[in-house]
Order: sequence, then structure tokens, then C-alpha cells
Amino acid sequence: MAAPKKGRGSSGGQGRPGRALALILIAMVALTGGMFLSGHTTPRLGIDLAGGTSITLKAKSQPGKPDAINETNMNTAVSIIERRVNGLGVSEAEVQTQGASNIIVNIPKGTNSKQAREQVGTTAQLYFRPVLTVAGGAPTPEGSASPSASGTGKPSATPSAKASDPETASDSKTKPSDGATTQGRAVTDALKDATPTPSGSASGSADPSGSAAATPDPATAALQKKFTALDCTDKSARAKAGDGVKPEDPTVACSSEGDAKYLLGPAEVSGTDVDDAKAQFDQQRGIWIVSMDFTDKGSKKFQTITKKLSTQQSPQNQFAISLDGEVVSAPQVNQTLSGSAEISGSFTQQSAEDLANVLSYGALPLSFSEDTVTTVTAALGGEQLEAGLIAGAIGLALVVIYLVAYYRGLALIALLSLLVSGILTYTIMALLGPAIGFALNLPAVCGAIVAIGITADSFIVYFERVRDEIREGRTLRPAVERAWPRARRTILVSDFVSFLAAAVLFLVTVGKVQGFAFTLGLTTLLDVVVVFLFTKPVMTLMARTKFFASGHPWSGLDPKRLGAKPPLRRSRRVNARTDHPKEA
Repeated sequence: MAAPKKGRGSSGGQGRPGRALALILIAMVALTGGMFLSGHTTPRLGIDLAGGTSITLKAKSQPGKPDAINETNMNTAVSIIERRVNGLGVSEAEVQTQGASNIIVNIPKGTNSKQAREQVGTTAQLYFRPVLTVAGGAPTPEGSASPSASGTGKPSATPSAKASDPETASDSKTKPSDGATTQGRAVTDALKDATPTPSGSASGSADPSGSAAATPDPATAALQKKFTALDCTDKSARAKAGDGVKPEDPTVACSSEGDAKYLLGPAEVSGTDVDDAKAQFDQQRGIWIVSMDFTDKGSKKFQTITKKLSTQQSPQNQFAISLDGEVVSAPQVNQTLSGSAEISGSFTQQSAEDLANVLSYGALPLSFSEDTVTTVTAALGGEQLEAGLIAGAIGLALVVIYLVAYYRGLALIALLSLLVSGILTYTIMALLGPAIGFALNLPAVCGAIVAIGITADSFIVYFERVRDEIREGRTLRPAVERAWPRARRTILVSDFVSFLAAAVLFLVTVGKVQGFAFTLGLTTLLDVVVVFLFTKPVMTLMARTKFFASGHPWSGLDPKRLGAKPPLRRSRRVNARTDHPKEA
């Protein structure tokens, strides 16, 4: 009695197949329930199936940096753009280089895809610059008396009491020595400390006599002329206002709305000094703001400059926050600050979140322009998907026909196993969409179709091992258990090779090919789960039924059709009985 019990125990627990079936049933119920409770009852589709936008970004050469467009900077830009898009929760966005100066960004249609498109090419060059003076957005006519942003709601632009009365400034046009307008004097005075003064030059003096104006610094005069002529109401002019300006040089800039223009000093704090940025709603003021935390180094810089600005008069106590050459905010500084800052303005929730997102992941090392923007429709992908599904259905039908024709009753076990594998694959794909951003594309569908063959191959290996045992003269129940260890080793080795190939393909490829590799790897793992927890236990239960155990011709396990040998033990007993009388 002891030997049979040991044999059953070593055979893999043939008396307890219900435990494995209960385990996989619980897993299926849990996954299906989670799918419905989460509200994601279908897998998330990729750009080729759902449609979306394909953007080609072209890197622009940098003034003074002829070698800026290189492989390192391009790869850095790809990484930053990818993190920005993923930070918005957009799934399966593809970001990759094309050639030496182009980046292709494919954004699937769906939630936040519009926001992602607006951010992919945003350079996000952030600088904190002191405001020297401010004026209205339109070009200032020659001889204009005041640089203030009249009617714009901006702070007064008069930097000091040295500015002359408007009428005096108007009359001064007739005097050659006083050719600089009041605005020119204000600008020159503001640039006095911002621009290095050449030896012997009195540039920056706002002496009413005009003696200092006779020898202006060329750089200061050029910037003054640029500020006077700047038209911030023109969108193209607004975008190009600060092109080619180094952070350590003063510059001109427009407000993001175009209703004001600024003369700004050298950058005191840059975006690289920002550690984190978040969009928040200020309950007291009822506006959206972007709060920033600085690094230790950035905090010291911010403390130094705010201490200096807090002692100045308006508008020179303002700190302009310049993003990609536009002033998004210019708050006044009334006290020394450190550690953190905030950007306020006419933000909506979306624009505040957009700005916080690009600041959090850093500035792009290059400037980009949108070369082409193409809307990708799902029609072509839908046709290909339909063709793929038809091919998959034909392949599955051929597999079923083969199983029924060759394995007969065993085909029922194979079909049930394929059904269980399909349910697990579908529910997991639906849940992986919101969990990790997995999106089902055409290559991924191909991977799932290929998995049908891998799963069917595992069944065939096991069935053939069982049939080999029957051919050796064993009955079905012992054959099922004795065949399992050998089939198990073969199945594990085969699935390991498939999973290894999928893993290597996933690591060394990009884009849609990764979808194929991911699906292939997932279904290979599920094949092991299904064979161990479903196919083997069901086979054990089927071996106990009369239909299979008796070797019915339609069971697929008929000993006669398989050419089974006579039982070895019976032949030995017959020989022993026939030989004994002869010896006697």
C-alpha cells in the first residue's frame, strides 16, 4: 500500500488537480472584476489603430554654437521630450531621432494628446532677469516721452526721477546734443550697470545737459534702438525678440500676451537651478500659479538677487521670469527671498500644469521648429487590423481543424486551454493600459497571434508524451502522470527560449517593435501558467472519465490506433506459467 501512495505523490499530485484549477479560476475572476471596476474594458489602442498626430521637429542652429546639433544633444532632447509627454499620462508616444537634425514624435489620439503636442518642441529655456524698464507693446515713436505701458496695467516704466517732462522731451528733438529722447535716456540709465562701460566712455549718464549722450556705447545704443523699435503686438517679432542673446547679456523681451515689452538685465538665475515645479491653485487670490523649489546653488543665487532688487524702485524692483524669450511674469520683489518662488499670471489650470511639466523635466539643449505636423487617421490601421484578425482567425481555425482531426477528444482540452489563455491575455492587456501606459498596436496584435502557435505547441508536446506512454503499454492515468515530467522540461525550455528572444528584442528596439516583443513575452509567460495550472489538471481529471480511460476511438487515446504494445507485466506472468511445467 505504501508504494502506490508514494507513486502518486511523486507524480505531481494527480489526486489534487482541483487546487490548481481553483487558483487559476480565482485569478481569472479577479482580473475580469478589476477590468470592469476600473472602467477599462478594452485595451488602449496605439497611434496606428486609434489615430493621432505625427510631428517632425527640426533642430535649429545656435548662435555662437556651430557644433550644438550633435548626437549627444539630440539624444538628450529625445529623453526630455519623452519624459514630458509621459508626465502628461500620454501612452505609447514614440520619440526618436531621424537623421542628424530631426526628431519624430508620434502622439496617439486621446486624453492630453493636445497638451503633449504643445509641449514637445518647447525649449523651456527659463531665466530670471532683473527688469530695467518696461513699455507698451507697440513700437515707441521717436520723441515719445514716456516708456510706461500706458493702459496695459503694467507697472510704471520710469526708472528714476531723471526722466524729463514729456513736453521738454518733445522740444528736445531740435537740439542735436539732446537727440536722445526721454525714453532713450531712461534706457541708457537702466543699462548703466547692466552693460560694461568702455574705458573713458560716459555711457549710461543721464545728465540733462546731454554731454554724456555725445559718446554713447555702441552696444547700449543698439539695444536701446532695438527696444524702441520692438513691436510686441506682432507675434513673429515677439518670438524673435531675444534670439541669439547669451544669458549673461542684457536683452529685450515681450510679455506672453504682447501688451508690454521689457528691457532686461543679465540672467541671475536659470532653469537649471530649479529643482521641482508644481501647478497650484491659490485660494486667496483665486488664480493658478506655478510654484518652484530651487536647488541649494539656485537658492543662494535667488537670495542674492532678491536682496538687491528689494532696495530698488519700480520697475527696477521687478524680477522678469523669461521662458523661451517671453516674459510670463514680472513680480515685484519687496523682501529677500530664498528656496522657492512662484510664477503668477493669467494661467488656466492647463497652462499652469503645462509650464510646471516642462520646468520639472528641464530645458531642451536645442531649439526646435515644427517642420511637419501630420494627422494620422485610424482608417489604414483599422484595415490592417481587420486583415490581421482575419489571418489570425484563419490560423486559429486551421489549428482547431488539425487538433480535432489528429487528437480528436484531446482537442477539447486544447481549445479550453486556448480560451483560458485568451481571457487572461485580454484582461491583462486592458489593465496594463492605465497601469503602465501599454497600448495595443499592430505589431502587438501580431505578437498575440504568434502566441497561438506557441501555446498550441505546448499542448502538442504534452499530448505526444502521453501517447508515447500509452504506446509503451501503460494505461491512461499512469501515462498522464509519467508523461508530465518529460513534457514539462520540454515546455519550459521552449518557453524560456521564446521569452529570452522577446526580452532581447524589447531591449534593443524602439517604437512599435517593442509592442510585438512585449506581447510575445507576456503570452509566453501566460503559456506556462495555463499549461501548469489548467492543461495538466484538466488532463488529470479527463483521465478519470470512462470516455478517455477506456481508450474510446474518438478520445484520441485509443491504444489500437496508437499501436500500443501488450502490457509488459502480463507477458512476464504468462511466460513464467508456461515455463514452470517444462522444468517440472
